[in-house]
Formats: sequence, C-alpha cells, structure tokens
Amino acid sequence: MLRLRPYKKEDADTIISWSQDERAFYQWSAGVMGDYPITHKEFEFVDSLMAFAAFEEEKTIGFFTFRNPGSRIDELRIGFIILDPEQRGCGKGKEMLKLALKYAFEIYGANRVSLGVFENNEPAYNCYKAAGFGDVILDETETYQVLDEEWKCKEMAIER
Repeated sequence: MLRLRPYKKEDADTIISWSQDERAFYQWSAGVMGDYPITHKEFEFVDSLMAFAAFEEEKTIGFFTFRNPGSRIDELRIGFIILDPEQRGCGKGKEMLKLALKYAFEIYGANRVSLGVFENNEPAYNCYKAAGFGDVILDETETYQVLDEEWKCKEMAIER
C-alpha cells in the first residue's frame, strides 16, 4: 500500500539517484536546484518547501513538493515530482499524485492544485492527465533553455 510521509534528509541519496542522466534530471528539476549532477547541498533547496516522500513498506519510491505559487492561500503548486525508475509504468505515479491531491484538498484546504510539465516529457504528462490534471491555456508559454534546446512547459491544474 502506497503512503505519504514528510520528506527526511536521509531520503536525499535515494531521490538524487533516480535522475540517471542529464536529460532526465532537467526534465525533473528544470535546473532550479543546480546543474547535473546535483549535490546534497543543492538538494537542500527542498527544505524550504513542503516536501513529501511516497513509500511502500520501508522503501521510498516517490517524491514531490508543494508550495504556494503566489498570494492565493487556497492554491498549491506541486513540483519536483519523481518516481523510482523501477516503479514507473505501473500506476504508482498516478497513485502518488492521487494521495498528494487528497492531502492538498482535504488536509491543506486547497481549492486548486497546479503543476508544470515539459512538452518533451510525455510519460509524465500522461501520468498527470491520468491523475485528473487538465491543460491550462496560458497567454504565453513558459520556456527554458536546457541542454542547448528550448523546452516548452505545459501548465496543468485540477480544482476541487
């Protein structure tokens, strides 16, 4: 049974190891934490966010953060969503996001949860759609310069 708990510093090695190559690292982090490969010191960035680990039995299999994206206290933005590569493709990401949404809506009291995903990360996009997130049309698409390419970010959200 998949469950959530607050992130612990001891989780860092495991979570950092899931970004097995540079491209996957930037799809996950957008370079916000630093350059690949990330260090423990750089990963401490998540200490300023509401960080959670998903686990089964004693094994950590997923990670994500929440933050307030602006002045709205009734909105949370989920970010840095990552799953153990061995757990991908079998519904664990969707299950983790459903638990995250339950926390956001029922415990935190949010009315809206949003996230961003790079267009070149189709598996993550499909996972977010399966968890109930829908596309948000923005006036301007957010773009990042990553690995000498321009990566476009899709905005997604779900409302209570």
